[in-house]
Amino acid sequence: MSIHITSLPTLALGILLCGGFAPVSAQRTLTLEECRNLALQNNKELKARKLGQQDAAYAKKAARTNYLPKVDVVANYTWTSKEISLLDKDQKAAFANLGTNTVSGLTNTVTSMVQNGLLTQEQAANISQQLGQLSGPITQIGNQLGQQINDAFRTDTRNIFFGAAEIRQPIYMGGAIIAENKIADIRQTMADNTIDLQHQTTLYAIDNAYWTTVSLRQKQRLAESYRDLVKKLDTDVKKMIRQGIATRADGLKVAVKVNQADMQIVQVENGLSLSKMLLCQLCGLPLEEDIALADEDENALAPTHIPEEDITDNDSIAAGRPEIRLLENTAALLDQKVNLTRAAFLPKVFAVGGYAISNPNLFNGFERKFSGMWNIGVTVAVPVWNWFEGTNRIKSAKTQAAIARLTIADTEEKIRLQISQARFKCREAEKRMQMADSNLTSANENLRSANIGFREGVMQVTDVMAAQTAWQQARADVIDAQVDLRIAQVALQKALGTLR
Repeated sequence: MSIHITSLPTLALGILLCGGFAPVSAQRTLTLEECRNLALQNNKELKARKLGQQDAAYAKKAARTNYLPKVDVVANYTWTSKEISLLDKDQKAAFANLGTNTVSGLTNTVTSMVQNGLLTQEQAANISQQLGQLSGPITQIGNQLGQQINDAFRTDTRNIFFGAAEIRQPIYMGGAIIAENKIADIRQTMADNTIDLQHQTTLYAIDNAYWTTVSLRQKQRLAESYRDLVKKLDTDVKKMIRQGIATRADGLKVAVKVNQADMQIVQVENGLSLSKMLLCQLCGLPLEEDIALADEDENALAPTHIPEEDITDNDSIAAGRPEIRLLENTAALLDQKVNLTRAAFLPKVFAVGGYAISNPNLFNGFERKFSGMWNIGVTVAVPVWNWFEGTNRIKSAKTQAAIARLTIADTEEKIRLQISQARFKCREAEKRMQMADSNLTSANENLRSANIGFREGVMQVTDVMAAQTAWQQARADVIDAQVDLRIAQVALQKALGTLR
């Protein structure tokens, strides 16, 4: 039995040693810059914008080809249920009855001449007698000749093969090609500005999540420190109760505070976990990854410099804010839309040339073999009447461009307001931080005095708890003020368009 008991520690030691070789997931510490880089690398919206940038580049290359000639090749095979004929039905019938019609015509001519007094009855009878002797041979020979003519014009064509190559060179398109190329250039610029906007939006989101997580981590430590204070007070009060110095009611009050402190820790830890998950999502990391932040151990967060210069010039605003540049791109795009709309109702000139081949041979009596020809020419298309469609479309495009410029002016005014508000919030956060530091100093002194007075028996346990609560609140206010100042500074950078 003793052997089994002795072997248990050995077994446990073996398990620990074996477990020591198992991989342990180390906590990952990230700086703000690292979080930013991860977010920029892994942000799906930013990746989509970059693909849009590539799309705009391809569209620009495609637009450039509109200046160049286009070549089309066409091939066709057709089988017809009826034979293609050069003669209609009446013409075929006339040729087939050529002899019969000739004799009939001669007879009718003789009759007409008698009626007109050109021939006597006797002469007509002689002629008719002679025609009667010749009518048979004339009819036979004429009909045969007519049939030969029909056969000569027969194509016997039901299978048609056709091929052609055509080259078209635009000469004048009413300015449409120029407008299309300018639109392609503008869209590429818009893609660049969209990426810049998404870049700043991503950095703003990551900075907010980072500093929020830092504040929650510091509040977690604050809650733990407060809990330690309350627990020490609880221990002291219990000793005093045993000594008869404090009452059981005092002990219950402190016990309630201990429970509240534990609950605060749970709440802060839950908030911290959610905040870290959001930060991981923005960085493109697994949500469950254990991360720490480089700034969360700092007792004080040094504020960055707040720019004091006022940006009121429109050009300066446009240079910094991608939103303004995008609106200007839109206005320029609509200007080109006016030109493109106008071009649709202007004359167009093409130079055309090509080579066509067919079987049957269309140029040699439908001969059954391939034959082709070259062709060259100029095509001119002139719109004549469209019920004022062009005029109204051009006016519509001009109206849209005017609306875009009004939107730019309105947005510039709103940006000036955003900048002013952001500066105000930064200054307000600075003042709050100064006041919070001053309040913390007072709260520290108040807590020290309360502890001394409690030990000397001149202050009640409730006074100490109040001092502890005031200290915790003052410390929390300092954390909030520090982080609020950081976030306000980021918001100002975004308002100025300088967030990089």
